[in-house]
Amino acid sequence: MSYILDTVSNLIGQMAFMNLTVGNFIMIGVACVFLYLAIAKGFEPLLLVPIAFGMLLVNIYPDILASPEETSNGVGGMLYYFYQLDEWSILPSLIFMGVGAMTDFSPLIANPICFLMGAAAQFGIYCAYLLAISFGFSGEAAAAIAIIGGADGPTSIFLASKLGQTALMGPIAVAAYSYMSLVPIIQPPIMKLFTTEKERKIHMENLRHVTKLEKILFPIVVTIIVCIILPTTAPLVGMLMLGNLFRECGVVRQLTETASNAMMYIVVILLGTSVGASTSAEAFLNVSTLKIVVLGLAAFAVATMAGTLFGKLLCKISGGKINPLIGSAGVSAVPMAARVSQKVGAEADPTNFLLMHAMGPNVAGVIGTAVAAGMFMAIFGV
Repeated sequence: MSYILDTVSNLIGQMAFMNLTVGNFIMIGVACVFLYLAIAKGFEPLLLVPIAFGMLLVNIYPDILASPEETSNGVGGMLYYFYQLDEWSILPSLIFMGVGAMTDFSPLIANPICFLMGAAAQFGIYCAYLLAISFGFSGEAAAAIAIIGGADGPTSIFLASKLGQTALMGPIAVAAYSYMSLVPIIQPPIMKLFTTEKERKIHMENLRHVTKLEKILFPIVVTIIVCIILPTTAPLVGMLMLGNLFRECGVVRQLTETASNAMMYIVVILLGTSVGASTSAEAFLNVSTLKIVVLGLAAFAVATMAGTLFGKLLCKISGGKINPLIGSAGVSAVPMAARVSQKVGAEADPTNFLLMHAMGPNVAGVIGTAVAAGMFMAIFGV
């Protein structure tokens, strides 16, 4: 009889709810909200589903992220090894390769002025950097937080790791991916606030044809120029351009398909679940996290505003040939930000087609955010 009682007692003692804190229950609730937004509302499910599920797992069973030193058998939790790939900057770099393999840079090549729009949208990053310092964060932490303004999850993880801010990586990554997912909600009010209906109705001329030679030379030239000036950007810009070269050279179809499909989705699963697993209640529910969420939102809002206002300036300079809405796509959220430009423009005029024009600043923003990360690494001597 005592054996049975001991067995039952041990089983009850091993149940998760015996060890869960109020914070764990809050984070489980947050995870369920994220799952609802991803599944029911369709907010970037490829990102939010694995992130939310990783968040759910770690707050029910914390040992799933435990290091080998923290476990009785010296093996470590499954998601610990996924997370190590984040800290080593392997998964963010592979994500960039996949993005490059899926992205057509033709709109940017056909309209090089888009580089300026992509650069203008990075203004939010530098504003958030100064604001984060005023909030009491160190320079390295402020830089890692500020990069959220680019709406680029992999770059946020990459920079946080390189600057030694692994303690903040969970909140930073979740904030970055959350704002990426909420681009269709956050951006339109800002875009409409800083543009007139007449400007939103502007039709842009068709982009010129881009030759295959130009498409092949572009990733090579960008890699040489950017990586010579800022060698620290090589893991991100280099992988982005390598993936794009796979796509455009036409002789490695198998590599293109692997990088843009199988490999990309495998990496998203590993990255998403490990990022979600870094949001235990102890690491996430604190004042610093609240500051990061607020600063990230401010950075993203300012980035959208800066891109839109620069688009407005180019509209004036061009005599009304450039629709300022495409400037807001200068953040790195590819292709969500470009789709939002299309959506807002179509609301003003259903015959207006801005998607391809907006893709120019959008892909320029990916490069711009990687360059901003490289600048911070150079500043702090990483």
